[in-house]
Amino acid sequence: MAEDEYKTAEGKGKVSFERKGSKFIGYVSHASDREEAERFVEEVRGEHPDATHHVYAYRVGADDDPLRERYDDDGEPSGSAGKPVLNVLQGEGMENIIGVVVRYYGGTKLGYGGLVSAYSDATKGALENAGTKKTVPKETIRVEVGYDDSGTVRGIIESEGYDFDADYRENVVLVVRLPREEVDELKDRLLSATSGRARLR
Repeated sequence: MAEDEYKTAEGKGKVSFERKGSKFIGYVSHASDREEAERFVEEVRGEHPDATHHVYAYRVGADDDPLRERYDDDGEPSGSAGKPVLNVLQGEGMENIIGVVVRYYGGTKLGYGGLVSAYSDATKGALENAGTKKTVPKETIRVEVGYDDSGTVRGIIESEGYDFDADYRENVVLVVRLPREEVDELKDRLLSATSGRARLR
């Protein structure tokens, strides 16, 4: 894998199992930033409002350094739940990802080691279910041009197959997402094609 590539979840994954009467349900999903990760946590909480614990961990920011990591034990003994979820994500080299594990307490205590094992297994199982993919860090650039140059600029962006949004107002503003390593080359092409009239940021 190239140095600037990273692994993330291919889709959403889910797994469930029981340990000593407690039910564990693990989820993973791609998340580009902290807000997207926390929205996913709230989604899972909404699906399981009566669960005893909603434990999570995320690693986000691969497209926007620095990488941010966070975990929450949600009432489980410190380090027995959220940290194992994070450890699995770290150990698998996953970035831009959120893992959530729901627990319905079944009446029998699992002990510290039992909790670490259960939360780790739930994360691993959900990750296997989701599948993984390699991707490259992306960056967003904003291109503002007059209407006379907009067709040329749009043609260059479309020819490269980049994702973009266009807003037609007094000028044309295109917001483009592309691999970070290709940003400088695209900027040079757009400036050259518009004789320096394109405003980039």
